[in-house]
Amino acid sequence: TYKSFPVMTTKALLLLVFFLCCTRLSAQPGWIWPEDSIKAAKAKEYYALYSDLSKLGNSEEALPYLEWLLAEVANLNVGLYIGAAKTYEDLAEKAEDAATKASYQEQVLAVYDKRIEYFNHEGDVLNRKAFSAYKFYKDDKAKYPQLIELFDKANSLNGVAAFDNNLIAFMDVLKRSKLTGGAISDEEVLEYYDGISEILEAKIAREPSEWLIKIQETIDQILIEIVPLDCSFVENTLGSKLKEVPSNLKMAKKVFHFLLTGKCTDSPLFFESAKIIQDEAPSYGFARILAAKRAAEDDHEAALKYYNEALGLTDENQKKAETSLDIARIYAAQEQKAMARTHARKALGYQEEMPEAYNLIGNLYYHSYEDCKEGVSRVKDRAVFIAAYDMYRKAGNAKGMEEAKSQFPSIGEIFEEGMQEGDKIVLSCWVKESVVLQKR
Repeated sequence: TYKSFPVMTTKALLLLVFFLCCTRLSAQPGWIWPEDSIKAAKAKEYYALYSDLSKLGNSEEALPYLEWLLAEVANLNVGLYIGAAKTYEDLAEKAEDAATKASYQEQVLAVYDKRIEYFNHEGDVLNRKAFSAYKFYKDDKAKYPQLIELFDKANSLNGVAAFDNNLIAFMDVLKRSKLTGGAISDEEVLEYYDGISEILEAKIAREPSEWLIKIQETIDQILIEIVPLDCSFVENTLGSKLKEVPSNLKMAKKVFHFLLTGKCTDSPLFFESAKIIQDEAPSYGFARILAAKRAAEDDHEAALKYYNEALGLTDENQKKAETSLDIARIYAAQEQKAMARTHARKALGYQEEMPEAYNLIGNLYYHSYEDCKEGVSRVKDRAVFIAAYDMYRKAGNAKGMEEAKSQFPSIGEIFEEGMQEGDKIVLSCWVKESVVLQKR
């Protein structure tokens, strides 16, 4: 039985594994073994020994076999370089002195370069190399120019495929370089930041997630820490560039974002950049931003224009409801009560549960007493407050209900005019609603 076999040494066991897997390795596609049969046999033996020792966590024992393979059969297989990077990184972590650690870290990065040389896929490999280099050198200011160049190239090649963590790491390197006196200007930082943001925008557009939004918030915060994003800086640095090419969508987005980040929404450039974006790439969000800015400045005509644009740029009922209510508010501000009610009702058509719309209509009714009273019947004139009360009730506005009820006709006034509670009254003027008579 198995007990009768002698105990095998580790190397003998590994050699046995090598002979068992040798045939399988030879048959696998993607492997380029030496034409020389003796060298090929040695390469297979060494690869098997290296692979198994690595799996056992014996990086030190695996290293001689790895070094021979990298020197003698450099184009063997991409898996050799994937494993080599892990081996050298493991050795770097275990190294006790700084010089040895640094040597192994350099080997990790060299392995990535060799992998690109023999097997291409430069973008994917640089993604990995950049993050490894960041881990190694993030505290070494002499390496920051090298890291910035590496991250910039990796992002340029990968675009939306750039590693999420690399985007934050790149911003962190820019921050470290700037704060340690690196030769990098605010304008250069903004250019790099803009490239990172473009990648994030593409990622979010492809697959929105809280994680990606959190990354954007993080890099925005890092930018604020290293570049003085006050209003005058953005206006003086980028405003002139935008005016040189007014239809420059990319520049307009940059200006808009920096003004928003710097809380410079009162800057005239904020509206100008938003308008360029809306003209070049219309969207619901920017139409509402422009409408709100015009409304805040009492430019009601322009506000209505942009709110109506927004309505045509969304199919979502909630957004249509919010925008219709905003239009109603504009008409209410212009004392066009009937138009305001029409659009408030449109909002309720899109979203039935909308207290703000009911409340707005209630306010329109409440403030129509002086406009609508005829001076013939105090009961009928005051019935407009009953209509207001009904809207406030639907809005859940207890205070509004109380105030409206205090304006109902008295029981004496109802009696004097030969009416009684529960009678139906049709309101005149623009309201043209029927209400059930109630006393205050």
